[in-house]
Amino acid sequence: MHRKLVWPLLGAAAIAALSVSVAFGNNGDRNNKTFEYSIGVWGDLPYSDLQAITGVPNVIADMNNSDIEFSVHDGDLKAGSGTPGSTTPTTCSDAVYVQALGYFNALDKPAMLTPGDNDWTDCDRPANGGFNSLERLDHERQVFFSTPFSLGTHPIRQDVQSTLDCLGVHGPTACVENRRWTYKGVTYATLNVQGSCNNLCDTAPDPAEYAARNAADIAWVQQTFAAAKANASIAIMLISQANPGFDLSDGTRAPTRNPGTLIEADGQPDGFHDFLATVRDETVAFRRPVAYVHGDSHYFRTDKPLQDARGRRLENFIRLETFGDNQANCDNDVHWVKVLVDPSSRDVFAFQPQIVPANRTAVPAP
Repeated sequence: MHRKLVWPLLGAAAIAALSVSVAFGNNGDRNNKTFEYSIGVWGDLPYSDLQAITGVPNVIADMNNSDIEFSVHDGDLKAGSGTPGSTTPTTCSDAVYVQALGYFNALDKPAMLTPGDNDWTDCDRPANGGFNSLERLDHERQVFFSTPFSLGTHPIRQDVQSTLDCLGVHGPTACVENRRWTYKGVTYATLNVQGSCNNLCDTAPDPAEYAARNAADIAWVQQTFAAAKANASIAIMLISQANPGFDLSDGTRAPTRNPGTLIEADGQPDGFHDFLATVRDETVAFRRPVAYVHGDSHYFRTDKPLQDARGRRLENFIRLETFGDNQANCDNDVHWVKVLVDPSSRDVFAFQPQIVPANRTAVPAP
């Protein structure tokens, strides 16, 4: 009944966000066709009663009516702090995970996710209920990651990071949230990499937890690239929650860092340097398209922000940031991104923002 997948990854066709809707076929690709298949990516939702009751169900219905093969949520099942008076769960109580499980299992195709900082790292905030962060992460592991299968109406089997390299509330535990699967020549992997300095800042930083999980994430990156090479994958897609920051240009939405050394430049604890350095080294050695998908800073975009140590842009790397709640936009960024995948194309991936008609507010659908 369950089928094991082997799936592809998306290499972006352009540098700027204006390129998100390009099609394959007229840029020197081997086959003159639009794409072989598509997937859906989304995250940082829901953040309010409106989003939980109508916005996210509209997104799910839109994905179910599309032709995607599977979807991935890149973290944050709720807002960063609880909202008094909400009718839907907004603290880190068990109810928020039950609500999310219902969303994922309402998706017709396989549904994947990776944890977000609002789901566990920031649960120790008083406004989130003052929970133990590690206990909440253990709870997520039980609710969403207790088997080697994805979620969704038609789950698929995934490779799981099963070594006892992470920490839980009772000590060493497996990082079962880190998953990998392959489909039609592309390798996909999720990684538990978090905002809030990757658990090195905010209410109750936990350096020991960070160190264990960071080492596990780095190992999972290395193993993913090794598996992609062994399987002759044409591309790789990495999905995590955090926007780690890549250079000095985007301090309003991400940590600033020296693009050559990858050292954080804003004086905050740096929970991402070693992870980013590993991603860069592996991307250079892989030579084929690598896409890095994340949420966290709630600003839809595609670009090529990663440089080598000499300041040269890595042509085979592309970043996609998904839509997410944007408070400045008054709840109307409740949408998803379709990734067009064609392993026979030059760049493998192209991106199309999917503006859900039922969620349009500034310019309602005709």
